[in-house]
Amino acid sequence: MTQKDITFVADFLTEHFNEAPELYNRKGKYFNVERVGQYLKDEDDDLVSPPNTEGNQWFDFLKNSTHLKESPLLFPYYPEKSLHFVKRQMEGVIDQCLQKPAVVIGKSVHQAVCMSLYKTSQSEDSTPQLFKLPFLWNDKMSNIHYVLFTMLENSISKIHILRRHTDTSRSVSNGILAVEFGNFLNNSINESSDSSRCYSCLDAHFYDDETVTVVLKESVEQEGKERVLAQLPLS
Repeated sequence: MTQKDITFVADFLTEHFNEAPELYNRKGKYFNVERVGQYLKDEDDDLVSPPNTEGNQWFDFLKNSTHLKESPLLFPYYPEKSLHFVKRQMEGVIDQCLQKPAVVIGKSVHQAVCMSLYKTSQSEDSTPQLFKLPFLWNDKMSNIHYVLFTMLENSISKIHILRRHTDTSRSVSNGILAVEFGNFLNNSINESSDSSRCYSCLDAHFYDDETVTVVLKESVEQEGKERVLAQLPLS
C-alpha cells in the first residue's frame, strides 16, 4: 500500500469510528458505524448517525409551505430510520391503496358464459396442453370481444373463434365456430400436390376488425415443409 492509501484508510477510521460516549448505553454501539451501511440494515432501530438535513432545500420548502406540510399526497420522511424500514412503510401504504380497487373490480366481474372445451385425466402430470395461443381482440365498432385459439389434440387443422357481445345481456349469432384449413390450399399452391396434404395453424392474430391473419404449416413430418401466410375475412 502507498502512503496515500494508508492516509485514506486512517482518515476513514478517524471520521467514522470515533468514540461516542453518548452511545454507550445503546446495545454496545460505542462508535459511529459507516454511514452508508447503516441505511441497509434490515432493522427498525433508529440510525446511529442520522443525516443532517439542515439547509436541504426540499425540507425548507416543505417547512415553509402551509399546504404541503400536512399533505396526504406526500410520503412522510423518517430521517432516523433505515431504507428497509421506509421500504416496508411504503409497501404497506401501496397495499392499502390497492385493496379497495381490488374489491370493487372483483365485485364487478362475473361469469357470462361457461363452455366445456375438453376433459382431462385426473392426474395433472399426464395432462397434455390442449389449449393453445389464445389471442384477444375487441371490435369497438360492433362492441364484440373475440378470442382466437386452437385445440392441439384432434383438431390441429382448425382454428376456433369465440365471440361475445360486450353487453353480457346480449348474444351474438355463432358464438363459437371453427375454421378448418385441411387441404383447401393445394390448388393455389401446387397444382400437382397430393390431395392428402394438410395444414395446421402455427399462429393467428386479428389484422383488423374484419380480417384474421394466420400462419399455416404443412402437417406432414418432412423436410422443407411449406409455410403459408393467409389473410382470412371474418365474413
